[in-house]
Amino acid sequence: MTHVLPPSAFKRWRGRIAVLSAVVVAGSAVTVNAIFAATAPPPPDLLSQGKAVTASSLEGDQFTADRAVDGDTGSRWSSAFQDPQWIQVDLGSDAAISKVVLNWERASAKDFTVQTSGDATTWTTISTVVDGDGGVETLDVTGSGRYVRLNATKRSTQYGVSLWEFQVFGKAGAVTGPTTSSGATGSPTSETSSDAPTTTTTTTAASPTQGTPTAQPTSTTRKPIPPGAVRVAEFVAECGFSHRLPDDPIVFPKLAGASHLHTFFGNTSTNAHSDTDTLMAADTKCDPVEDKTAYWTPTLLVDGQPVDPPTSTFYYLGEGVRDDVTARIQPIPVGLRMIAGNAKATGPEDTKTRWDCNGANVAPSHDFPSCPAGSKLQSYLDFPQCWDGKNLDSADHKSHVAYPVGGDCPATHPVPIPKIRQVVNFPVSGVDASRIKLSSGPGYTYHMDFMNGWPAAEMERRVHDCINQIVKCGHDGNP
Repeated sequence: MTHVLPPSAFKRWRGRIAVLSAVVVAGSAVTVNAIFAATAPPPPDLLSQGKAVTASSLEGDQFTADRAVDGDTGSRWSSAFQDPQWIQVDLGSDAAISKVVLNWERASAKDFTVQTSGDATTWTTISTVVDGDGGVETLDVTGSGRYVRLNATKRSTQYGVSLWEFQVFGKAGAVTGPTTSSGATGSPTSETSSDAPTTTTTTTAASPTQGTPTAQPTSTTRKPIPPGAVRVAEFVAECGFSHRLPDDPIVFPKLAGASHLHTFFGNTSTNAHSDTDTLMAADTKCDPVEDKTAYWTPTLLVDGQPVDPPTSTFYYLGEGVRDDVTARIQPIPVGLRMIAGNAKATGPEDTKTRWDCNGANVAPSHDFPSCPAGSKLQSYLDFPQCWDGKNLDSADHKSHVAYPVGGDCPATHPVPIPKIRQVVNFPVSGVDASRIKLSSGPGYTYHMDFMNGWPAAEMERRVHDCINQIVKCGHDGNP
């Protein structure tokens, strides 16, 4: 049977046949495969290994960003437990980028983009992955720039995102025009119309200095501080009374009626079965309405009858740590659970609760004072301000968080978060303290539970614009 090559095929083979003929004439023992390999383009270079790298956050000192580019698949970078997160590498000079390999630890990104930049300020998206598979993902891309950033917008687990290795391949000194690529998995997404070019360009703030477990995300550009702004690190939520139940979704999850009576503020759905998803889907009595957090305290009783305060104020503060620590406070992660105070306190010395009489000159106490007519019984309680960076809860519901020591967070709990100060005014005055008790016992057993229901973006904006910049903001998160 005779095979006839089409003209296009003949053109491709003609040059190779000429090379083969020359080799045969010269008497060389070279195989055809070797000749074909000699005409193939050279493989791209690994450009990222050992280069300078920064990240939005770190889970801890042992998970620094440089470990994602050290060539060691036994070490890794790991982020804080919230979306979004990013890691970027400085290649040292402009390069043509042709491939990115992501070797994920189990905590991978579900949705992410790969971006390039010449100045680490203006970014061009060269690959978009939706519903990624994790493992080792190889993305064939076309782009150029000195900086390459992985921007993870959705996690696959409750933890952060974590990479054993972040590898960028290409040719240093070469420049090519960027095009959008879907990579190895998922589908490309475009921020432009169908008639526009497929390149997406965005501008973000400069990267933080890497190397501490509290490096801050910079996914949003901070607002300028307006003239006359009050320089106090604070934002606030005012949350109305919602309901009473003998439930506690932190201490007695899924066990309705197992707890002493609690007074719930904010989220209207809170019960024994509450979790982050149910909170986010429910209504709230908080101002701002973005705050879907569940807050609850033991119910206050006068002569055995419940007394419901109309509202509670929650101040999110940077105070309690030095200003340099305030500047690197992290957003409270979605789903974090905490308890302040001590329901099992056996005396006033076992609690951080403070009671006083708002409107009267009465010395504060760890137990109930007798407030004169015209004043209001008022409670203060501060939540822990340092997080271990790993756990959203712990067996005793306290060990994963801690209070600062000497103006900074201890090494065991290295991530500073806003200090939540709860202030409740009870409509109780002219009543002898002996007639007042809590569903948990004496006044020094007062405590408050917190199940975070802030959307990540709203919490992040307020922390960046108010807490980190030491600016007093209102309910809307603005100065």
